[in-house]
Amino acid sequence: MLTFAQNLVLVASTVIGALLFMTALNRIWPWEKRRDHNDLIGWQLSVLGTTYAVILGFMLYTVWTNFGAADLNVDLEANALVNVFRLAAGLPEPQRSQLRQLARSYADNAIERDWPQMHNAAVPNGSVEINANMWRTLMAVKTDSPTEITAQDHALSELTSLTEHRRTRLLQSASRLPSVLWCVLIVGGTLTIVSCCMFGSASSWLHGLQVLAFSLLISLALMAIADIHRPFQGLVHVSDYAFLRAQQNMQTP
Repeated sequence: MLTFAQNLVLVASTVIGALLFMTALNRIWPWEKRRDHNDLIGWQLSVLGTTYAVILGFMLYTVWTNFGAADLNVDLEANALVNVFRLAAGLPEPQRSQLRQLARSYADNAIERDWPQMHNAAVPNGSVEINANMWRTLMAVKTDSPTEITAQDHALSELTSLTEHRRTRLLQSASRLPSVLWCVLIVGGTLTIVSCCMFGSASSWLHGLQVLAFSLLISLALMAIADIHRPFQGLVHVSDYAFLRAQQNMQTP
């Protein structure tokens, strides 16, 4: 993923490129000659701009919705982990201490290994073995006590939820926006900016400001989509705060 400075350079390059294209077009095809075609250019720009605005808005809404789903899934995973830790208190020894220690190790691994690996576009696998050990420990419980049987049943339910949310997190960390959609976004943005530059205006300053604002808005929207569509990478990413809170909660006996 690009850094903040690289994103700024990319946005600035897009805006400067649009202004340079407008300047070159004014030299090759003066605005006086283009002015006669403003009705056609304006109609084309209106259709292109409206269509692209719908596509851009829909894509931005979609990636933000997916980001929110990933954030919620992490909260649910951390909550399930804390529930497993709390329910372990109703189990007999040695499974009680083993399950509690595994729950703490799970949180530590998520913070120290999973999040850095997902940030670097790698699929984390450290929690897989810990999760498997939690299953083995819980299934090894042998008891006839109604209280311990109830605790085991509830712990199995929470561990099932924990496993499901972990798998979902791994899938979300590896998800990517399809290349065909990026092609639509980039080509559509280019065509829209070019159409804006072709408009014949007697005021070069006013036209330049319009092209600047148009290209700036489009480039910022594309930058936001590129940054958000990978929920565990980029400048805006899902935080490990839920696991930090879980880590704190599990410090208490």
